[in-house]
Amino acid sequence: MDTLNGDTPTMRLFALLELIAAKDQLVTLQDLVDETGMPKPTLHRMLQQLEGAGLLVRQSDGRHYGTGARLRRLAENLLLNATHHGARHAVLRDLVEEIGESCNVTALSGNEVVYLDRVETPEPLRFYLRPGSRVPAHCSASGKMILSQMSPAQRRKLLAHAPLKQYTPKTVTELGPLEEEFVRVRRDGYAVDDEEFLPGLVCVAVLVPTPSGRSNQCVAVQAPVMRLTADKALHLLPALQRAADAVARVEREGGQE
Repeated sequence: MDTLNGDTPTMRLFALLELIAAKDQLVTLQDLVDETGMPKPTLHRMLQQLEGAGLLVRQSDGRHYGTGARLRRLAENLLLNATHHGARHAVLRDLVEEIGESCNVTALSGNEVVYLDRVETPEPLRFYLRPGSRVPAHCSASGKMILSQMSPAQRRKLLAHAPLKQYTPKTVTELGPLEEEFVRVRRDGYAVDDEEFLPGLVCVAVLVPTPSGRSNQCVAVQAPVMRLTADKALHLLPALQRAADAVARVEREGGQE
């Protein structure tokens, strides 16, 4: 049984929010009662407060709760503006210097990928995407990489609520073929966007490792297809994986400050 520790009502609310945010599935009031041992009326009142603040959202069935848009924005802002941003940016600069193409650190937010950091190639022909930019998860290398860690049911819940948009002739919009791709990505440890989001743009991504084994961040490289084909991108995997390990160290050290 996991009681909610906190010296004040506010801190107990925060502890409840932490408990829910740490789960990879929606929760019900009864789930939380069973897990914490707290009285149902008390937990119900706390959930109502968090829902009213936009930090949690109740699903259409009225029973299940998940994280709200306000909480997701908070998490994105923390990742975008973390005090260790400079060290993370330095890792990307070194990676761009090594491989010569634009590189990003990305994270999944809902059904989109957010660019947390980016360093552009010095090459005159390049695609400009600034930190804070968003791209669809189903046709981006980082999105496919992060989604590959989820269960098929979780992926369906995330992707099936609206028709998947076709951005290029290569965009995969059917859940069946996408599911096969997620299985390959999980097996191989990298994902490729072969002109699936923007014509002429190729991207490859790897996960930033975490102690828990499940990650919400990637390191990725992007380049025009005339300089980087899907086959050539595989030769960059060792450099990307070294950079991902370096970003993981930065994240760990930043969390200890």
